[in-house]
This record gives sequence, structure tokens and C-alpha cells, in this order.
Amino acid sequence: MDINYIGHSTFELVDGDARVLVDPFLKPNNPAALVTAEDVNPTHILVTHAHVDHLADAAAVAKRTGAHCLSLVETIGWLGEQGVENVSDPNLGGTVEFDWGWVKLVQAFHSSTTPDGTVTYASGLVINIGGKTIYHLGDTCLFGDLRLIAERTPVDVALIPIGGHYTMDRHDAVVAAELIRAGTVIPCHYNTFPPIETDADAFKADVEAKTSSKVVVLAPGATHST
Repeated sequence: MDINYIGHSTFELVDGDARVLVDPFLKPNNPAALVTAEDVNPTHILVTHAHVDHLADAAAVAKRTGAHCLSLVETIGWLGEQGVENVSDPNLGGTVEFDWGWVKLVQAFHSSTTPDGTVTYASGLVINIGGKTIYHLGDTCLFGDLRLIAERTPVDVALIPIGGHYTMDRHDAVVAAELIRAGTVIPCHYNTFPPIETDADAFKADVEAKTSSKVVVLAPGATHST
């Protein structure tokens, strides 16, 4: 299973014919991304929350490709208003099964507003694909039940925001990694804009000094295979 890092919090998870795009924020909206909404061809789209830096290209990609979209019910309702038809709309705690695995929505502490100002909710995503469990934390701050989430569904790869300001910073992210105890940690949501600039190499050093997790720092366009 390949984890392609597109930039910011956008990832593509690829296993066989399944191409799962998470939080589509693509070029030119995303200054870190190397690909546009015309360059991706997902079979599925997952959205943690409705802020534009996670949702900007979801409707366009979904309508062009017919990809199945999954997010919290309110966010899916908004995407439906944009013309997206192939959807799943669970709430927190809900699990949706696909032929390649499953997705469970879990708690995240963060705000969420659609581009037109509709207030929605935020989540994390626990994704099982290719026999691996990937936990995309979304834009959460640090909270203690990260440990409980990981105990319920042990995590192979954790995608953790480290940029601070809008999410946890790299210091809190080290504690998050301690709570989750994933085999591999990949940092995200950093260095896209000046308020979230941080030192990913320092995060890597701190996590690997305090946990048994291996940290993989990916540049936009790079891939980690697991």
C-alpha cells in the first residue's frame, strides 16, 4: 500500500485499484501541491472537515471522476448542494465498509466551516486499507482520548498535524505520537503558510527519542510504501 503525500494535509492512499484521496486541497489552491484537480483520479474521497484547506477541490474532483465521497453528515450535505451524488454520510463513531477496507470517523477537537460560512463539525479518520490501519488526525489539538482511539483500532501509520496555530504544534504532536504508538508517523499540516512553519526534523528527532515509532518526513510529491 502506497501513501502519496500531496502536501499540507492531503494524502492519496493506493492499494490495487483503490485510490483514496484524503482532504483534497490541490494546486493552485494549495501552494505546496504539485498536482491539480485535473491530475488526480481517486476512486474515493475522504474529508476530515469543511475548512477550505481540506475541502477546496473535493466537489470538482468528485463530479469529474464519480469518486465516492465520505465525511460527516453535515459536510456531505454541503457537498450534495455542490452536486456531489455518490456519498456516505456517517457521524462520529460510524464505520463505513468498502471492498478495499473500511473508514471510521473519530473525534477531533477543531472548528469547521464550509467555504460559504456554514458551520459543520470536524473529525479524524481511521482508515483500513491494504491490511494496514492509517489514522489521519485531521486538524485536532492534543487530547487524551487519542490513546483510546488507538487502543480500539491499533494504528500502523499516524498522519499527525504539527504546524501549530490552527492545530497542535510539534511539541504537542510528540505527545500525540506517544499516545497513539503507531509503527510509523508522518507529519502534515505544516510549512504551507507562514503561521504554520515549523521544524519537521526536530519533530522526528523528538518522537524517535521518546517512542518506538519511526517518523517519515515526506516532501510534497513523495511516497511512503508500507
